[in-house]
Amino acid sequence: MLEIIALIIASIFFLAGLAGTLLPGMPGPPLIWVGMFVYGLIAGFENLEAFFLIAQAGLVLLVMGVDYLFSALGSRVFGGSKASLWGAALGLLVGLFFFPYGIFLGPFLGAAVAELLIKHKSEQAFRSGIGATLGFWGALPVKLTIEAVMIAWFIIRIF
Repeated sequence: MLEIIALIIASIFFLAGLAGTLLPGMPGPPLIWVGMFVYGLIAGFENLEAFFLIAQAGLVLLVMGVDYLFSALGSRVFGGSKASLWGAALGLLVGLFFFPYGIFLGPFLGAAVAELLIKHKSEQAFRSGIGATLGFWGALPVKLTIEAVMIAWFIIRIF
C-alpha cells in the first residue's frame, strides 16, 4: 500500500518536472529527482541504491547543461547578448497567457525587446530573437528525452 502511495506522489513530482521543462523559472529536472527520492523515503530505498540516485542527479545536471548550452549557442550564433536569454525566458512566461501562439512568439519577442532595451539595432534584436527561440525549442526535445529516460529507469528499478 505504501508503494502505491509513494508512486502516486512520485508521479505528481514527475508531471510537475515535465511541465517545468517548458515553464521558465520552474525547476523541472530537480523535481523529477525529488519525486524519486520521496518515493524512496516512503517505500524504502531497496531498489534505489546510492549509485542510482547519484546517476539520476548527474542526468539532472546534464538536462540543465543542455538547456543552458542550447540557449546560449542559439543566442550567440545569431549575435545576441545575455539580455536576450533572459528576455526569451520572460517572453515565454508571458507567452503562456496567450497559449498556443504565445509559447512560440513569446521567446522571440522577449529576446528582441531585451536587445532593443539595451540599445541594439532592430536588425540585431530580430536576429537575437530568432536565435534565442531556436535555442529554446531546439533544447526541448533533448531535455524531454533525457527526462523520459530518467523516469523509465526509475520505473524499471522499482518493478
